[in-house]
Amino acid sequence: MASIRPCAAAVLAALSAAACAGQSTPAPPVHSAPARADTPPLRADTAPLRADQAAPPGRAPAAGARVAVAPRAGAPAPESAEPSWAPPIVHSLAVFTVTRSVEAVLWPDPFADFRLERWGYHYGEAYTKPPLFDASQPAFRWDHDPWPINVIGHALLGSEIYMRARTCRFGAAAAAAFAIAGTHLWEYGYEANGVRPSALDLVYTPLAGALLGELRHATWRAAGGIESAPARLFVRALVDPFGELERGVGVFDC
Repeated sequence: MASIRPCAAAVLAALSAAACAGQSTPAPPVHSAPARADTPPLRADTAPLRADQAAPPGRAPAAGARVAVAPRAGAPAPESAEPSWAPPIVHSLAVFTVTRSVEAVLWPDPFADFRLERWGYHYGEAYTKPPLFDASQPAFRWDHDPWPINVIGHALLGSEIYMRARTCRFGAAAAAAFAIAGTHLWEYGYEANGVRPSALDLVYTPLAGALLGELRHATWRAAGGIESAPARLFVRALVDPFGELERGVGVFDC
């Protein structure tokens, strides 16, 4: 009996210690269940938050949510957008009309001769004879026009048509085709009532216009990254003065 008492006392002491320890021992951590193999990972293209899903002030958005960022004012339209036809067509017709009027003032003979019989004669010649090309003349004077008009004037005219199409979301090939069509309209429509169409102009105007116009367009797009609004407007107005004027007064949006 005496030998049992020490053993019983030891057992009671052990049970008391275990009971006290159970009151202060924290609960074991709960381990989250491992990710299932069929659970898709968070995607980078998660839809933007709607207004009713936006995080309240002072709290960050939920992980994996992509917040839509509004484009900066003045940024060019994405190339994937549909092209706008009305602005380049109206713009080109206006440029042709003004240019033809200036020709009538600077060179009254033959451009200010508005007699219907003279117009009929010149249009008949334009559509029944090949374009004018006089190989006996010096370079870039094959149509009997001064070389500054042929080299500089027609390059600017072609680039104006080309660039207006490019700023209205035309691709480079479509803008070049637009410049070719505009050149033919100028040679066989606007100017053919005074002079015979020029083979040099039919080739050089859209070709030089596409090269110069693409350079102007690239500069115009690069200016969209300028943080200063006055500086951005200055550069864009320098390379596209008529387009900036039209956009500024709200006539067109491209």
